[in-house]
Amino acid sequence: MPSVTHEALVELFKNRPTLAAEMLHDALGHPVPTFTEARVESSDFTEIVPSDRRADVVVLLVGEQQPAMAIVVEVQLGVDPDKPYVWPVYVTQTRARHRCPTGLLVVTINAAMARWSARPIDTGHPGWALTPLVLGPQGVPVVTDAEQAKAAPEVAVLSAMAHGQSEAAEAIGVAFLAAADELDEERRAVYGDLVLSSLNAAARRKLEAMMKSGYQFQSEFARSYVAKGREEGIREGTLKTKAQAVLAILEARGIEVPAEVRERVLASTDIDELDRWIRRAAVISDARELLATTGS
Repeated sequence: MPSVTHEALVELFKNRPTLAAEMLHDALGHPVPTFTEARVESSDFTEIVPSDRRADVVVLLVGEQQPAMAIVVEVQLGVDPDKPYVWPVYVTQTRARHRCPTGLLVVTINAAMARWSARPIDTGHPGWALTPLVLGPQGVPVVTDAEQAKAAPEVAVLSAMAHGQSEAAEAIGVAFLAAADELDEERRAVYGDLVLSSLNAAARRKLEAMMKSGYQFQSEFARSYVAKGREEGIREGTLKTKAQAVLAILEARGIEVPAEVRERVLASTDIDELDRWIRRAAVISDARELLATTGS
């Protein structure tokens, strides 16, 4: 099942059909023909291919009332041994359907995956090797200018997802939040969650500090999301404290805590569950009994 991050990246390219062409030309330096329209086309290949195969996004660039170029966009977040076999199918079938030059753009926010995705695919036919065009974190622009974020909010979101753990995280977040009011309500919510969840903890704390020191975001959306970040930070701290309390009680009683139990406790996101475990930790004789009582 595709992850939330995967689906979010796919939506960026669907919501802004020109994004694929912009990334090919601006980020990767790949030639793109002159076009007057960019539109999302069907990415379903089941009409021609017997098995169920579907690309993430297919964008068609149209110039002078005829297709100028098609771009198959594939979001890749993990190694998939099937992709070197299906990607050439996506390219050839899209080319046959639209009768125009077709490129494969693989998008990833992980440097290791960018290297994996960029490997040439030898189809076995002499002279025919498909080399994917890969947009990795190094190719994504760092958007720290509010006007640039307003002009291309999807690029700003990509920037946060690719560079949200870098020193530029704070500036990226501020730039996006300044542009958020110009988005429709649905995109504000989705993009805002993506951006703020991509920023490192220091950047999120800095945004909160800026609010406390009198800095005023122009966006009501920005103010609400910084407040939301503060609430989430408090909740995360509570979860961590309670999880550590469970383990401390067990260890203080001389009860060995297996690795799987420790990992499960530390991974819990349910405060009520942790409260139950704190009470149980005081009476059980085997740490594994803790997990057997989650429903009580």
